[in-house]
Amino acid sequence: MTNEIRVLAFDTFGTVTDWFTGISGAVAAAAPGVDTAEFAWRWRGKYAPILARVESGDLPWRGLDDLQTETLHEVAADLGLTIADDDALRLVRAWREIPGWPDAADGLARLRTRFTVCALSNGSVAMLTEMSKRNGFGWDFIGGSDLWRHYKPAREVYCGLAELMEVEPGQVLMVATHQSDLDAARGFGLRTAFVERPQEWGGVLKDDSGSPHNDFHAKDLNDLAAQLIPM
Repeated sequence: MTNEIRVLAFDTFGTVTDWFTGISGAVAAAAPGVDTAEFAWRWRGKYAPILARVESGDLPWRGLDDLQTETLHEVAADLGLTIADDDALRLVRAWREIPGWPDAADGLARLRTRFTVCALSNGSVAMLTEMSKRNGFGWDFIGGSDLWRHYKPAREVYCGLAELMEVEPGQVLMVATHQSDLDAARGFGLRTAFVERPQEWGGVLKDDSGSPHNDFHAKDLNDLAAQLIPM
């Protein structure tokens, strides 16, 4: 199977980066005294629903920064807070500065020795480029949502990457810590690899069992590299 795979496509928020640590830290700086974990969880919880509204046509296409700004103010209102515009801008841009997991940069570098390694994210190309430079992610290609003006789990994202890389969907391995992402990718013909990230939600229990339908299951990116590039 590894001989058939040519491209690795990586989810970014949670799979290669630790969004909870980055965002809860940014909230602490912007809104002292707030329960930073609760704020971060609530904000992340609004992520998928608003993307779904865009994909359903309920909302017009907008970039992720605009959507995150809207949901940020919703969370603040839910918690009885008011976030100043300057603080809101800093919090939204904090998603560009979230740290990579300790294994991420090295694991990506190992995988890049054999495969074309791509980000495939709902972030914009600019956002992902800045995130990459801060963390030393050696992407061969950055697939941001603004390239297709669609958000995962839309077909245009997964198959759009395959088309740009001039490969068949079955030659792309989608790598993520979110099973829903992998299920969608597999539905469009991609291979799938689940990566465990038990600390993604700041220690809150997370199901890292994956699915038996995945082609690979890895503890982290170095483990995935060991499976895909055997010694």
